[in-house]
Amino acid sequence: MKKLTKEQVEALKKKHGEIFEIEVEDKVCYLKKPSRKVLSLAATHGQRDPMKYNEVILANCWVDGDEEIKTDDAYFLGVSGVLADLIEVKEASLKKL
Repeated sequence: MKKLTKEQVEALKKKHGEIFEIEVEDKVCYLKKPSRKVLSLAATHGQRDPMKYNEVILANCWVDGDEEIKTDDAYFLGVSGVLADLIEVKEASLKKL
């Protein structure tokens, strides 16, 4: 497991903003929040291939971690279950004036 030190995490936060840690059994990866551009690309690919959505998010948000998460199907599928949690949606309201 490639755990980062607190200092390494702080350096990643300065460079990328929010950083998320995902553990899958004995592996770990660190991801940044997806941009609107990445989400658009993932959604476009996801229309034809739902698994490709997760691949695009993982590849474009990856900042560090155990490479097996990207290459081993079992680890990849484990991470896929939580990738949607990276996407923060603010509450909006509509008011007719």
